[in-house]
Amino acid sequence: MLKRCVIVFATLLMVQSVYANVPVDNQSTPLLQEMIDSLGIGETLEIPDGLYKQGTINIRTPGVTLKGSNRVVLDGENKHPILIIKADNVHIKGMTFQNTGVSYIRDHAAIEVRNAKHYVIEDNLLLNNFFGIYLSEADSGLVKNNKVYAFGTREANTGNGIHLWNSHFVTMENNHIKGHRDGIYLEFALNAIIEHNLSEENLRYGLHYMFSDRSVYRHNTFRKNGAGVAVMYTKRVVMNHNTFESNWGPAAYGLLLKDIDDSIIRDNIFRENTIAIYSEGSNGIQIHSNTIEQNGWGVKLFANSTRNEFINNSFIDNTFDVATNSRQHYNTFYQNYWSKYQGFDLVGDGFGDVPHRPVRLYSLVVEQNPVSLILHRSLFIDVLDLAERIIPSLTPETLVDNKPLMRRP
Repeated sequence: MLKRCVIVFATLLMVQSVYANVPVDNQSTPLLQEMIDSLGIGETLEIPDGLYKQGTINIRTPGVTLKGSNRVVLDGENKHPILIIKADNVHIKGMTFQNTGVSYIRDHAAIEVRNAKHYVIEDNLLLNNFFGIYLSEADSGLVKNNKVYAFGTREANTGNGIHLWNSHFVTMENNHIKGHRDGIYLEFALNAIIEHNLSEENLRYGLHYMFSDRSVYRHNTFRKNGAGVAVMYTKRVVMNHNTFESNWGPAAYGLLLKDIDDSIIRDNIFRENTIAIYSEGSNGIQIHSNTIEQNGWGVKLFANSTRNEFINNSFIDNTFDVATNSRQHYNTFYQNYWSKYQGFDLVGDGFGDVPHRPVRLYSLVVEQNPVSLILHRSLFIDVLDLAERIIPSLTPETLVDNKPLMRRP
């Protein structure tokens, strides 16, 4: 609770300049809905500075642009949505949206795009809203350079920062999302591009998407969330150059893969997560050239995950590099670097002459008896793992890297 209060206070200090010279009520501000309704197709409205508490605003005219300075504040008074876009080619830029209020019946959002396309939402501050930006059947849009902050303490009383439902060809870039349930959420959102975003300290996932094929996310950072990223029931996803870090907790993952197929995970950094990569029912994944370091578990790979390739990755100082729930194994580990590898390279070709078995017997013990973690770093566990390396009996016979790298790639 103390940590949450500190976060709230720090964020309020950061945005307090927004309220400088803003009227304390809306008596001196014009009626925003009338101003918007008077616009013709393709016209621009420069909104006068002020604090607007005028109910839910609707945009029904296509092609309009609303611009404001950082002293234009639209306030939901903790009871209603703020702005709903119902027309194509609308551009929203440079305003503050705050205080939608929590609803357990409707998804109150600061900015909602509903059955519209070719929109741009950029350079806005969204503060203390239930949902931040809500895209419903809203195709071909751009959401960029927005700051989306909430202060939820329970998943039930806060929505998602950026929420997509049945919205295709949407690009989200350079947004900062913090304190929501999920930072970014996609469901039935095809061909999304998610890049250069920072999603941190959200209650559930930094990024959560389901049934969203052919999406790309790259150059994002997912930090200190309840869990980093969950990708579920999806095909052909590309996940490159992201950082998953400090996602700690009893059920926390850097990356959770659930029933996904034919995807690419390349050049990412997984650092200080409870579980870096958790794979269940996921098949045909190329997991190449990632750095997986200082996690509790580097990879948890269930037996129903098959045809996955772990190639040229670096496993560094994880408590357990790889864990699995079966001796049956249908995945490939090849030419990875393992900081725990104790082999040698007499040939001098940069590869170990002795195959490496990354699954420790102790990891199997922990899977069956989690309380045995208390024995970590004990002499008994070292002897147990040494005996298993010499005469493998319980660890998967085929889960082996036959050509381990001697140095980090």
